[in-house]
Amino acid sequence: MNQTNCMVAQSGGPTAAINASLAGVISGVQKSGKYDICYGAINGILGILNENYLNLSEKIRDSQTLSRLKVTPAMYLGSCRHKLPNYKDDDSAYVFIFNQFARLNIKAFFYIGGNDSMDTVLKLSEYAAKIKSDIRIIGIPKTIDNDLLMIDHTPGFGSAAKYIASTMLEIAHDTFIYAVKSVTIVEIMGRDAGWLTAASALARNEYNTAPHLIYLPEVPFDKEQFLNDIREKLKALNNVIVAVSEGIRDEKGEYITASHAAFDQFGHQQLSGAGKALEFLVKENIGVKVRSVEVNVLQRCAAHMASATDLDEAFALGEKAVSLSEEGITAAMVTLNRTSNDPYTVSYSHAPIKDIANEAKSIPRDWINPRGNDILPPLYDYLKPLVQGEVPVEYNNGVPVYMPVEHLKPSL
Repeated sequence: MNQTNCMVAQSGGPTAAINASLAGVISGVQKSGKYDICYGAINGILGILNENYLNLSEKIRDSQTLSRLKVTPAMYLGSCRHKLPNYKDDDSAYVFIFNQFARLNIKAFFYIGGNDSMDTVLKLSEYAAKIKSDIRIIGIPKTIDNDLLMIDHTPGFGSAAKYIASTMLEIAHDTFIYAVKSVTIVEIMGRDAGWLTAASALARNEYNTAPHLIYLPEVPFDKEQFLNDIREKLKALNNVIVAVSEGIRDEKGEYITASHAAFDQFGHQQLSGAGKALEFLVKENIGVKVRSVEVNVLQRCAAHMASATDLDEAFALGEKAVSLSEEGITAAMVTLNRTSNDPYTVSYSHAPIKDIANEAKSIPRDWINPRGNDILPPLYDYLKPLVQGEVPVEYNNGVPVYMPVEHLKPSL
């Protein structure tokens, strides 16, 4: 067999844009002519370890199918949260993976994901260097958390931000109909960085000032100050709406829900309940009508409200990864850099994976107000371009039409 093939996989949490990057890889392969077959590993790196693949070159042949894949939410190839061991301690998984690459004539491997996925890219790249493999290993970024280094913003974030801003405006309309004192606390994803919670400020317009308070992980959370902030807002407003990151923590650096949190394979605390904890705090200390709303997975799978900017950039990053592999680039992640804010333009490049994996990008402190309960104009300017544009979605019987995913169902 003289074929030269490539492989792509997805891992971590889903977004509304990650399949756009997958579509970009497939498009890049179709255009390049260098790769005969593009394989997709099912359920991330586990797909290789389990020898579970799709032939994407056969599965997605025409532009209509490619376009449908681009607007499909979550992961067409499925996901995992599998942490590879250090190959110096146990290289058995690496030996198996690179034997699979050899068996399938894989010359480039593309891994689409966030921080933990870039850890996998780093480990595979280091092992490839050790054994002097010529396989190009490239990470393609995604995460609604927007916390990857060496990139202006991550695909998936813009669509989630658009959903958060739209949902916050709808919550405001729902809340404002009651002429009684109330507090509504909206908990938004963000373990270590508050980018997505900050995007709730985009709901503000000429008649709506909600969210009235915004609390992010970048600033230590003080319960007494929070209660005083609420009391102060209630003097002028009937309805106070608060946006809070799930990962807010106190001055000691402890998550306010840490005592109830479990840990995943990468050692991250699995957080939830910040909104509910603050709901009880307000109820016990202020005594007004209060409720909490946990947006949860809705913010990462709302393809019907995706940002066109987000999906276009995600697609372009997928195509860029293929072109980089043709240039011989490896041990890298594709990146985009903002070249202008008005008009909004970006350029595409790459950065060494060693400078990205296992790191996190926080909101600059000077983009948050001194009191730590709102954002400042530079953050608005950063956020606004990322939520622009609407994505046409095909409907059937009143609901969206997405790519079928029978290959993700267990076989009986």
